Amino acid sequence: MPQAATAKGRATQARIIEGAASVLRERGVAFTTLDDMRNRTRTSKSQLFHYFPGGKDELLLAVAEFEADRVLEDQQPHLDCLDSWESWYRWRDAVVERYELQNDQCPLGALFLQIGRSEPGARAIVAELMRQWQERIAHGIRTLRMRELIPASVDVDQSAAALLAGIQGGVSIMMSTGDSTHLKAALDTGIAQLRATAAGNA
Repeated sequence: MPQAATAKGRATQARIIEGAASVLRERGVAFTTLDDMRNRTRTSKSQLFHYFPGGKDELLLAVAEFEADRVLEDQQPHLDCLDSWESWYRWRDAVVERYELQNDQCPLGALFLQIGRSEPGARAIVAELMRQWQERIAHGIRTLRMRELIPASVDVDQSAAALLAGIQGGVSIMMSTGDSTHLKAALDTGIAQLRATAAGNA
């Protein structure tokens, strides 16, 4: 998405994206029209196409990027402070709470179904979200290692990747069933496995 040239333009662009995200969360992608988003953001047709020349598809992609950023923001400050076992469990609770509040409605997932996962822009947003998420988990594991709460032999990147894969699997099942049991199990098992490496090193 091209950035507006001026500060005022960027603010308007951000306002349109946030307003569109709000109405999409309320009504769902399938039941939201471009006119709905224009009405919510009090934007004329010419103004909307000025900032989003590709129309609804380009706006949806911008909203998807906004929602991807929210996935990480909603885990703060816990995700960036994984420096003790207590902090890991606080992060675990924040992740579970976020997805339980969404229940079976995932704005990001719905947007990607509408946009199409094969679209390069959509794939890039998902890839960047997963890269950042995994790196922040990995940073937390490195912090545990630095504090000698787990041994130096722990494979940081593999452990972070496994935890993230478990979360995504749990979220996928929750989106289908409305039950967070699998998400909780993935997080609890991942953290327990990290703690077990410390016991094995004792």
